[in-house]
Amino acid sequence: MQHKKITFIGAGNMAGSIINGLVKGGYPAELICASAPSLTNTQKLVTELSITSSQDNKQSAQWADVIVLGVKPQMMADVCQALVDDGVDLTNKLIISIAAGVSVSHFQSILGKETAVIRTMPNTPSLLQKGMTGLFASQQATEQDKHFAGELMSAVGEIVWVAQESQINAVIAAAGSAPAYFFLFMESMQKKAIEMGFSEADARLLVQQSAIGSAEMVKQNQHLDLTTLRNNVISKGGTTAEAVRTFNELGLPEIVAKAMQAASDRGEEMEKLF
Repeated sequence: MQHKKITFIGAGNMAGSIINGLVKGGYPAELICASAPSLTNTQKLVTELSITSSQDNKQSAQWADVIVLGVKPQMMADVCQALVDDGVDLTNKLIISIAAGVSVSHFQSILGKETAVIRTMPNTPSLLQKGMTGLFASQQATEQDKHFAGELMSAVGEIVWVAQESQINAVIAAAGSAPAYFFLFMESMQKKAIEMGFSEADARLLVQQSAIGSAEMVKQNQHLDLTTLRNNVISKGGTTAEAVRTFNELGLPEIVAKAMQAASDRGEEMEKLF
């Protein structure tokens, strides 16, 4: 990975995870700065990873080759406008967003239409370096910019590039929001297992280990599609067949499809808000 000076504006969990993944992967800590209004938000990163920190977005942005914007969507316009008002020269700097709901055109309307912007949509397992991130690059981003952004986000998991910006909302539906879907399903299973007589701890272990094992089977059997993996568990007339029949009878596939579409639609709505 090419070594460039990176400033993270916003030092929340996701930014911290990316920084942690970079440093543990061998990226020079002295080339990373975390900028936030309070040093309290960056002190742990400084102490544990030996990066630098700042309370001055202008100074840290001017220093950087790459600026990673990790503030909340509703704060993004103000943060970007402040950089422009403070006279930060963004020429030849790469802007990477890890926030949902802020479009490339919105960034460029504030930062300048020739600004190279790459939108990313990571999910919360990135906190464990097990994330899934979708990326979209503006026309102004070079192949070198794309390569750097891809390696940056690979520090916290797997990546997929999308050709159209609208597909970022599909990434939200399929990956960004997906951990909550699985948690809801697992929560429901745990609740029923408790009703069946298991302790809360044992019920959680049963569900938790089944989920981990199932995900690992998917990962270790790339030559098999998900339908085949599912059918391999089902014996005709058996217990699993009855459970799956009930899921289908109650419309689980349709519920999942509608929920994912709702997530994608909300992503589009957010782009009009911020």
